[in-house]
Amino acid sequence: MQTYTEQSASPFLENLKDWHFKENAIEKDFKFKNFNQALGFIVQVGLLAEKMNHHPELFNVYNRVNIRLNTHDSGGVTTKDFDLAGQIESLFQ
Repeated sequence: MQTYTEQSASPFLENLKDWHFKENAIEKDFKFKNFNQALGFIVQVGLLAEKMNHHPELFNVYNRVNIRLNTHDSGGVTTKDFDLAGQIESLFQ
């Protein structure tokens, strides 16, 4: 599976609000009203990721969630990451 560099990922990231390429992955910080909303979002992301069989790194502190995506078995960012990021964006709207 093709992996993307920061430069080759740019066109995909233009369509993903506030996602950025960092250390061979794409990531985004989300902020919620409170912990309950953040936790609910994490659960939704988890269910979506399980359906797609593509699992993100999730980090949570109170009302903030950081999501980091890369395709571990490919050793970098692939179209699977952009697809999952797009699905995650649809949850956040």
